[in-house]
Amino acid sequence: MPTHIVSPSIIKAAGNKPKIIEEFVGRVNSSTFPVSIARMRSPEGWVEPAQQPEFDEYTVVLKGMLRVKTKREQFDVPEGQAIISRRGEWVQYSTPKPGGAEYIAVCLPAFSPTLVHREEEN
Repeated sequence: MPTHIVSPSIIKAAGNKPKIIEEFVGRVNSSTFPVSIARMRSPEGWVEPAQQPEFDEYTVVLKGMLRVKTKREQFDVPEGQAIISRRGEWVQYSTPKPGGAEYIAVCLPAFSPTLVHREEEN
């Protein structure tokens, strides 16, 4: 039987500025543990603490540009492009450009604060 998701749950976001996370599918909104699907809207200048999550994250940028930094390189992912961050990899997300960014994030398994392993916020 299909499950109709009428509206997302707003999830508290980490980072130096307010970011909106709308979880459509995941642990909070649909009690779905294998996968989470969320729309993110982050403002210009937003930076999230670095993390080493226990999940793969598939991200599609809908508007703006998302910066993804690893220990070895940095990717600027503009509107219409995507990036995959693998579980266990040190990664940091930010939106440094004017207008911030809007993007869809899919996490396998579903995002959880206990699985993300963020570094301490300064």
